[in-house]
Amino acid sequence: MFGWRLLTIAAIAITSCLLPRQLSSAGTGSRPAENRGSDLRIAAPDISSSGWKPMVELVGLLGWVPRNGTATYHNDGGQIVGRSVVGSPTSLLCTEKEYADFELTFEVLLDDKLNSGVQVRSFSKKDVNGGRVCGPQIEIEALSDDPNNACESGYIYSEGTGRGWLSENRIVDDVMINGQWNRFVIRVVGPRIQTWVNGRKVEDLLDENSPATGFIGLQVHSVPNGTPPLEVRWRDLRIRELPTGG
Repeated sequence: MFGWRLLTIAAIAITSCLLPRQLSSAGTGSRPAENRGSDLRIAAPDISSSGWKPMVELVGLLGWVPRNGTATYHNDGGQIVGRSVVGSPTSLLCTEKEYADFELTFEVLLDDKLNSGVQVRSFSKKDVNGGRVCGPQIEIEALSDDPNNACESGYIYSEGTGRGWLSENRIVDDVMINGQWNRFVIRVVGPRIQTWVNGRKVEDLLDENSPATGFIGLQVHSVPNGTPPLEVRWRDLRIRELPTGG
């Protein structure tokens, strides 16, 4: 009996070490995901491995649909090009298909003065802000010399929901390279969203309030009056769907 009790205590101790600690984040319903050495999902996805599928054909935009604003999108030899239009609200080109758990990668090149992003697990309903796209957005913006306008690429914003930034502590602000292609890698599994930009980890959080499934959207942000057309380009846009739970 004594030996059985020792084994039970040891099992409880080991289990408690493996369970993630619950870290609160008041007001947002999201919290940082604790990184533990036993969690194999900490490492960035291997984008050279098998299972990845391209999301863009060499011509056309089959499987994609524009939503909200009037920014233009076209396929330039396998690259999706979004161009701003003065007077348009924020525009998105969204997948017709919805995704649950997945890994996503792409390279992006944008004009320094244009804000952009990629929606994940997002939705659009007529009774939600007039059909506005809502859901988690991975921010894309150029590196700025303005100390009041730090680069927030790779961090996560809750678009159209009124929740604001899910990423409360946006410390990493120098991952983008202006005027060049920048590689993003994203993993979405259960309530966990992880991002890497140019090989550097930016965000890892848990958000139970975001949808468990939804479409992916490519954003062209609205621009001030008098702004000349600005462009953002995505290339090598690929996805690897994962079994539910990763």
